[in-house]
Amino acid sequence: MGIHPTAIVAAGAQIGEDADVGPYCVIGPRVRLGARTRLVAHVVVDGDTWIGEDCELYPFCAVGTTPQDKKLKSTSDPARLRIGSHNKIREHVTIHGGTPFGGGTTTIGDHNMLLVGAHIGHDATVGSHVVFTNGAMAAGHTEIGDRSILGAMVGIHQFARVGKLVMVGAGAMVSHDAPPFAMIQGDRAKLVAVNKVGLHRNGYTPEQKALVKRVFRLLFWRAGTLHQRLEFVRESALYRDPIGREIVEFVADSKRGICSPRSGLRNHPTEGEARGESADAAMA
Repeated sequence: MGIHPTAIVAAGAQIGEDADVGPYCVIGPRVRLGARTRLVAHVVVDGDTWIGEDCELYPFCAVGTTPQDKKLKSTSDPARLRIGSHNKIREHVTIHGGTPFGGGTTTIGDHNMLLVGAHIGHDATVGSHVVFTNGAMAAGHTEIGDRSILGAMVGIHQFARVGKLVMVGAGAMVSHDAPPFAMIQGDRAKLVAVNKVGLHRNGYTPEQKALVKRVFRLLFWRAGTLHQRLEFVRESALYRDPIGREIVEFVADSKRGICSPRSGLRNHPTEGEARGESADAAMA
């Protein structure tokens, strides 16, 4: 443990108790490393970057370096990056801090896994328990919700949002918002199903799973405009449940639009659903 003699640690950097800085690492003057965080070797940490406790950074990853934004000047302040605790950042991962043209800070939560070659752009927000599989990339100003999984070589377009517990299939190009609990696939990415496996693995009850399916069916696989479908769900008992409300508000707040269903619209609401009877039954 400690700082290897070949590492370069700038004056002003703060190294937490029992942190380990391995061979040939480079740490900038405004960096803070939390307790027990380990930089294996050849890691670059620069900018106004704080990394929490018990993180692991593997060879040739670079975090906190100057964002890829042509509007930035050489006199700009160091980019601000805040990374939580218990994160694993694998080889060749790149993470850029915030810019004055966005939120100003790139934020990453706790217990995330960023696999080889992943990238997180400037002013992005990543939640906790998220997996970026090899080569997955989130552009600037994106939002990635808790417990989402981005498959290999996934691309998230600037300003797009990925909701909580979304599974994005390998190779998907996501240019619109992916609603919470969804499965997303394709180029351009489409909504294909509810993420049933993710719900099961994260302890959701059968009643909660049924509720998510019901909300998806009413929002994405029914006739009418999206506004009409949103109002229909808001007026039902589904909206009184926090999970139903989370899905509805995510969709309503979208500025880029929502990933459209791959199979298109199916059936019109039944007479009972139009009166909200099915929605109420799903809450029983």
